[in-house]
Amino acid sequence: MHMTNLVTKATELVYQMDNDQLNELVQAVKLKRTHLARQAVRSFTIGDSVQFNSKSGGSVKGTVRKVNRKYIVVDTNMGGYRVPATMLEGVPA
Repeated sequence: MHMTNLVTKATELVYQMDNDQLNELVQAVKLKRTHLARQAVRSFTIGDSVQFNSKSGGSVKGTVRKVNRKYIVVDTNMGGYRVPATMLEGVPA
């Protein structure tokens, strides 16, 4: 199934839910985000070259200094950044 179709179908189902069902859905989303964050963290080690998009929209490259539970500390030529692991991608050194 195409991603857009999946999101459209999920959105339609959300509009049919009552408050209790919405609360269950929110819990499921939080658990999935935690799982994805931990999975992403495991893919990085200290010294890896990485990049991420800054809040201003530009791409920032740096090196992993520290790996935390959900966030990675990245050293760049503009200083250190605490970045969610899910926002990082590896780049060739």
